[in-house]
Amino acid sequence: MAKALYIAEKPSVAQEFAKALKLEMRNHNGYKEGETAVVTWCVGHLVTMSYPEVYDEKYKKWSLETLPFLPEEFLYEVIPSAKNQYEIVSQLLNREDVDTIYVCTDSGREGEYIYRLVEQMSGVKDKGKQRKRVWIDSQTEEEILRGIREAKDLSEYDNLSDSAYLRAKEDYLMGINFSRLLTLKYGNTLANYLHERYTVISVGRVMTCVQGMVVRREREIREFVKTPFYRVFSSMAIEGTGIESEWKAVEGSKFYQSPKLYKDNGFLQKEDAGAFIAGLTGNTEFTGNENGQSSQQTEGTQAVVEKIEKKKEQKKPPLLYNLAELQNDCSKFFKISPDETLRIVQELYEKKLVTYPRTDARVLSTAVSKEITKNIKGLQNIPGVRAYAEEIIANKSYQGLAKTRYVNDKQITDHYAIIPTGQGFGAMKSLKPLSVKVYEVITRRFLAIFYPPAVYQKVALTSAIEEEKFFSNFKVLADPGYLKVMDYSFFKKKLEEKPEEDADSGLCDTELLERISAMKKGTQLPVKSLYIKEGETSPPKRYNSGSIILAMENAGQLIEDEELRAQIKGSGIGTSATRAEILKKLVANKYLALNKKTQIITPTLLGEMIYDVVNASIRPLLNPDLTASWEKGLTYVAEGSITTEEYMVKLENFIKRWTDVVLNLRNQYALRGSFDHAAAYYKKEKTKGKEKDNEKV
Repeated sequence: MAKALYIAEKPSVAQEFAKALKLEMRNHNGYKEGETAVVTWCVGHLVTMSYPEVYDEKYKKWSLETLPFLPEEFLYEVIPSAKNQYEIVSQLLNREDVDTIYVCTDSGREGEYIYRLVEQMSGVKDKGKQRKRVWIDSQTEEEILRGIREAKDLSEYDNLSDSAYLRAKEDYLMGINFSRLLTLKYGNTLANYLHERYTVISVGRVMTCVQGMVVRREREIREFVKTPFYRVFSSMAIEGTGIESEWKAVEGSKFYQSPKLYKDNGFLQKEDAGAFIAGLTGNTEFTGNENGQSSQQTEGTQAVVEKIEKKKEQKKPPLLYNLAELQNDCSKFFKISPDETLRIVQELYEKKLVTYPRTDARVLSTAVSKEITKNIKGLQNIPGVRAYAEEIIANKSYQGLAKTRYVNDKQITDHYAIIPTGQGFGAMKSLKPLSVKVYEVITRRFLAIFYPPAVYQKVALTSAIEEEKFFSNFKVLADPGYLKVMDYSFFKKKLEEKPEEDADSGLCDTELLERISAMKKGTQLPVKSLYIKEGETSPPKRYNSGSIILAMENAGQLIEDEELRAQIKGSGIGTSATRAEILKKLVANKYLALNKKTQIITPTLLGEMIYDVVNASIRPLLNPDLTASWEKGLTYVAEGSITTEEYMVKLENFIKRWTDVVLNLRNQYALRGSFDHAAAYYKKEKTKGKEKDNEKV
């Protein structure tokens, strides 16, 4: 009897497929078998690309004469530690009674690559077997069965497979050629400077670009020169209550566009701010107020109300999570690395609690939106969010979801956003507390999209002392809307750490807002005092493990505004599946340092020196736009817009050109000045008898 073979990426996933098939199956070494089906699994990658010395023994010794290394045909080999499972899978693929192969590896580029390598090594492609691709968004039974039922012919994913092979070839060729090239050219220079026996310079298409982002940011911070400025405020009385207003040099002011100002709301010199206040009051004596600010009493001074603007402002629920957004929030909320976030959300996925995690999309598909009630109803089983799920079902607020910004088929490539499945609750007891918190974050973000926007009532007050204008803004949360869903349980003890959605600045009480709203143009307000607040410009922020992931997603730009991020989103640096691993490798190589408590990322001295080497030799490796363009090219291959051959020609020409450039450089000695400049910011400490390098000064 002919049988179907199901190949999953991991044993745990294979187990879920076997359960979903509902067949009596016997356990064998490395697979399960029933009357009509066999289920087996990989253990991640079973096959890898061969090292250069496998092509020719001469490549074992690193030498400039053998570069660039650009093989016409690439060689592959079974990973020794995975040999046993490879043999099992290979034999099953080639069994005569297996006539249909269901590819059930992870639904993405890397999952495709894992299977195709095994198929290639097993020689099964041309044996007339039917090959089908199962593409699923969660591991629930119904989704697995749908994936099997709707499985397409594997050939429909050939373009995705091509892009996967190219991604691996690109990383392999750039890594081997440029790491050998720069190590041979500059390794001794670095080793001598660091008093080491030898130094290997490891570079990569994505890795080096990210390293460059962190080094550049650190140098921007070092070179930043603070600019002090002095803002002027008035304290005005409204029915016994004092309100604060800030002066701005708008058109009509004596200081409009004056060179004495920093922007339009602060003086560069404190003396000028003091003279400005004295000009308004006729009083030249300053005292310190309760906040330690320079203050001047202003008996008899009146401010006149010139304008009162009232408006309502709506704040919509944020878009759903993709992996990068989730990694950023988990870094902020829990101070955990992107790698740890991915591990947790992968666990939640494998326990059927959430959908596929390695996604770049922040929206749902139209098809999913039509069946979303299943997910919502399931969440009625979670005590912390039960009331919200019940309210959504009762009010039928899920209706019309397909017409909202949370559903957009054009913004989905492989998978939709990460959402709770509404299933898998039996596994909740086995989760660690941190995993439960991450699940809560995903769940509340999902439920929020079924609630209306938060509504703020805002009042802007413009007052004048003579021709100078002072401005105040007040707002009240009129309707919390979706914000009531975002009341995370883990923030109850530390309200000051609540996320932005739940902590709006500038809020006042309703009574004060009503009093201000009731005022008329021309109303005179007694000015209790005019005072100066000292401030200074701030340097750029260092990346943390979450913000660097967002910056990678946006091709090197750290864009704080969520809506703007969604608009400019394209192929960034790396992919959602690889970014955490890249960061982890940079830390493991000691090119970057990650503070585990704060998740702040800084370069090491070695990392800065390698940056200087790359900057002086193969500068394009540091260019986020260029790195993103390579990723975009892989997307074009996956879409069928360009061919594999076109991509490889571009890649090989890039490697040849820059190899030639570096071979002709004679700049090793000149780099010493750059190393000296960087080293001045580091010190050596002797700790417990050992030297501890790369400590920040």
